[in-house]
Amino acid sequence: MNLKKCSGGFIREQEITMNNYVTDAINLKSYNLNDADKIILMYSKDNGLIKGVAKGIKKPKSKLGARMDLLVANTLQLLKGRSMDTIIQAQTLNNFRKSREDIDKLMYSSYISELIVNFGEGSETASAEIYELLYKALNRVSEAESKKDALIAVIKFQLKILLIMGFCVELDSCLCCRERVLDEEMYFSSKMGGIVCRECNETLGVPLKMHYKIRDFLEAMLQFDFDYVSEYDIKATEKVCQVCFNLLDEYIKEHTNKKQKSVKVLQEMCV
Repeated sequence: MNLKKCSGGFIREQEITMNNYVTDAINLKSYNLNDADKIILMYSKDNGLIKGVAKGIKKPKSKLGARMDLLVANTLQLLKGRSMDTIIQAQTLNNFRKSREDIDKLMYSSYISELIVNFGEGSETASAEIYELLYKALNRVSEAESKKDALIAVIKFQLKILLIMGFCVELDSCLCCRERVLDEEMYFSSKMGGIVCRECNETLGVPLKMHYKIRDFLEAMLQFDFDYVSEYDIKATEKVCQVCFNLLDEYIKEHTNKKQKSVKVLQEMCV
């Protein structure tokens, strides 16, 4: 029997036909279909958001088993169907185990997955980039040594997904006069999409003042990869990270008209 090498292991080559396809995907949501089956909403590396039926998943001897749990990355073989595809095989790439053992990490991972669900529709042309971003973010949260480190991973994800989807935050120049804002007083407007200088704000009256060090921190988080530990990562406090997380979440709500259900839980946890 010939086996075809894939990123998650081996898929039987003779089983791959015109109606079958193989892709890496991360489980985001699940829905009950009937007494034995579930529908799994996933973000795939090749096709963006996809839905697949996991047949017999509720049975004790299911071959798919824990591979279909939420926030698990798999290499999948799927059979194309008229209305929905069927998951035939799954080889786990990463179950982000440490996030399942820590409530903070679990909620931050859930927040990230909600953002993908909200942003993912129609993102097929950038699916490989978004998949890699999602995988790195979930892995970084899982491996974080502190709540601050987990928050930094989420902030990087917020900024980078906004950039990919065309909602990038303006952090360099004033949105009104277009002059570069340096180490001076500035204001942040979620509605306008970034910073406003002090002079322009005398007319606009944006209430949220932003310290230039917060701006510099956010710019660094946008620039650096998840695995790179900069001086900003080291010097930042958990309080600063929480402020930045909340600021970006407000920006996301303003520009997508979608609220993250997990935010309410996170806010309650921070009280």
